Amino acid sequence: MTTRHTRRPRVRAAGAVLAGTLALLLAATGCSSKAEGDGKGDAADGVRTGPGVDDDTIKLGALTDLTGPYATLGKSIVQAQQMWADETNAEGGICDRKVEIVVKDHGYDVQKAVTAYADIAPDVVALPQVIGSPVVAALLDDIQRDKMLTFPQAWAASLLGKDAVQVLGTTYDVDMIAAVDFLTRTKGLKKGDTIGHVYFEGDYGANALEGSTWAAERAGMKVAGQKIQATDTDLSAQVSALRKQGVKAVLISAGPAQTASLVGVAASRGLKVPVVSSAPGFAPQLMETPAAPALAAMLSVVSAAPAVSSDLPGVEKMVASYKKKYPDSPVDSGVLSGYNAAKLIGEDLAKACEAGGLTREDVVKAHRSQSNADTGLGTPQDFSDVNRPASVETYVLKPDAKAVGGVVNAEDAHTAPGVEDYLSSR
Repeated sequence: MTTRHTRRPRVRAAGAVLAGTLALLLAATGCSSKAEGDGKGDAADGVRTGPGVDDDTIKLGALTDLTGPYATLGKSIVQAQQMWADETNAEGGICDRKVEIVVKDHGYDVQKAVTAYADIAPDVVALPQVIGSPVVAALLDDIQRDKMLTFPQAWAASLLGKDAVQVLGTTYDVDMIAAVDFLTRTKGLKKGDTIGHVYFEGDYGANALEGSTWAAERAGMKVAGQKIQATDTDLSAQVSALRKQGVKAVLISAGPAQTASLVGVAASRGLKVPVVSSAPGFAPQLMETPAAPALAAMLSVVSAAPAVSSDLPGVEKMVASYKKKYPDSPVDSGVLSGYNAAKLIGEDLAKACEAGGLTREDVVKAHRSQSNADTGLGTPQDFSDVNRPASVETYVLKPDAKAVGGVVNAEDAHTAPGVEDYLSSR
């Protein structure tokens, strides 16, 4: 796969006058009106504009977690998207405009996120980053009302079916179907076995459990669920319960701290069974903890994205650039996720510009017209059907302390058997 340039040739409206030089990026640029509504108008170059866009600047928003449980992820995504913006601006911007990203930290607090959205919504055209399933759920009505193209760093199937909201890659249920398939193909699980599933309460865990339960029933197995809170970091009780139930493997749909506790405790108590995590449940920092040997021996990760140690040319180029720009920061899955999301929204903006408009409606329309979006950072994605995941292909990753990002590709992207049947049955 080849990486496509974020800036494409553009067709201007007849008689449009191109500015000779770009104006300096101003901190206070953006839509001049704070009132609700489209705020549409024509820029000097004839391009339709609305909130977040003027003659010189395109403003994007990021509602992130820099101080809460996903602070490491949030920092990686913010830095990766800023790197994309800097690269894009160095090449002339998009639609002859500089890109600016307005970042707001909500600390994984829903009320803070609601306030932050109200603060920046009048001044941005799209949101290439919103971290947290509960945060996205609380903002859905506002996002839909504002026609604000949003890429959540959340992958619950409940987010499908919204024209302005795009789940990138697979959903949690599809990942868990792939996880059960992986266990049956490679770890010897068979009909009659029990699989444990430790999961966060809320949309993340509920959707993951839906997928694992469906796949297990299809294979003649059963799932023993253990629901936990995001504040639970000692999973000793859950491990004891799963051991009593005789599980042959464990799925976990939680955060990195919970994955480390689960695997570490299970190994120390003799429950040395395969463990498969959703992508948000792993971070490279885990390979620097006492749980690292057990993680390397027991854990696999299902992910819509390849490992950042992948030899895909686009990934290698991104990693080299990120290391150069942020030498003191680890390169993790958040870097790849954030950069990919930024490139995709950049392509949407370029496509909207080609069609003559950069209003929010124009950007959503441009996005939904893409059925084979390929940034060179993983699998192509289809955004044309709001009711389906953008991709149904998953990678299987394996922890490796010596690898960039702490994981390597164990299996290339593939569609697990049964996924299409499952999606049809929903």
